[in-house]
Amino acid sequence: MKIPRFGRVLRAVAIFEAFKGIVALLVGAGLLSILQGDVENLVETFVNHFHLDPTSRYPRIFLELASQTSNTQLWIWASFVVVYAVVRFVEAYGLWRGRVWAEWLAALSGAIYVPYEILELTRHVNIWTVGTLIVTISIVTFMAYGLRHSKEITEEIKHAHDV
Repeated sequence: MKIPRFGRVLRAVAIFEAFKGIVALLVGAGLLSILQGDVENLVETFVNHFHLDPTSRYPRIFLELASQTSNTQLWIWASFVVVYAVVRFVEAYGLWRGRVWAEWLAALSGAIYVPYEILELTRHVNIWTVGTLIVTISIVTFMAYGLRHSKEITEEIKHAHDV
């Protein structure tokens, strides 16, 4: 059975969302692994390992944050990361199955990022900020299109299943 074009793109977005969930879980696991050791020493080791100047802007920011971070804060951040990952996985499942609620979730969650990404673009123009903004706007536009034409798309998918 051939999946209609909209369904194929929807599945590609589902894979992308699942990938974001996996990355989030890896970050969460990293945060939890930090709980086993001293955060400040870990950041200092990282800075030294990569021969970063501890007095320069970004290493200094990380060192200051590490000196002020408690295990409770790390647990809170790890919890937020897990919730984020679960939302990404639920969204991916719904998109893979062609559920309208998942399209709404994808459109709204993507739209939330657009103002932040535009603000970031005004601060730093590089390939990552431009690429992220383009991908986010593309996904939001695609989801809005799908929601706007959902009746026609549903008929197309039903017809593909009948063939």
